[in-house]
Amino acid sequence: MLLAGAVAGALWSLLAGAMKRWRGVSEVVATLMLNFAAIQLVRAKDAVPYGTSRTADKLQRARPYGLQDGVALNGDLEPLASQIQQWTQGTGVNVILDLVGGNYFPANLEILAPQGRLLLVGTVAGMKTEVALGTILRKRLKIIGTMLRGRSLEEKIAVTEAFSREVLPLFARGELRPVIDSEFPLNDVRHAHARMESNESFGKIILRIAD
Repeated sequence: MLLAGAVAGALWSLLAGAMKRWRGVSEVVATLMLNFAAIQLVRAKDAVPYGTSRTADKLQRARPYGLQDGVALNGDLEPLASQIQQWTQGTGVNVILDLVGGNYFPANLEILAPQGRLLLVGTVAGMKTEVALGTILRKRLKIIGTMLRGRSLEEKIAVTEAFSREVLPLFARGELRPVIDSEFPLNDVRHAHARMESNESFGKIILRIAD
């Protein structure tokens, strides 16, 4: 329970800390690869979320959870850049939640607005890439990296408590909803992994431990 709360709490504190309002205008936030918690948390902060996925179907199904719009990506990142230009009238997004890293990272820098913030929380697309440092300087960008594993127990407790204090009431009011794809008993973990690897899941896959 502590780990789950710490993960959600870390995501909330990261997004809340990165988002702000400029002259009363809501910020635009992009999440690379759909993250339903992030989409709903962004909406809870009165910002506008966009996202990417491997399939257009998942993007469409994510709209009831607050996704403004999205683009399906399959290796070629050019559609993302062109869509961002359309969505933001050429200004770029204010915040990017990057769950993949790799070659997405330098592409993200290009689509950020001046003084934009990039939150790096995953590297499934690779640990190394090449970056044009001039882009960071010219746009005055802020890059924030984080991982839960390296945090102390005290930090994990703190973000869990912040989650309970600031986010759980949003669930109680129905502003946030858990997105569950399927449930499997713990002894059927093989089929749970197969479901995850199929790329057909929509939301979390739960392993249930018998009482």
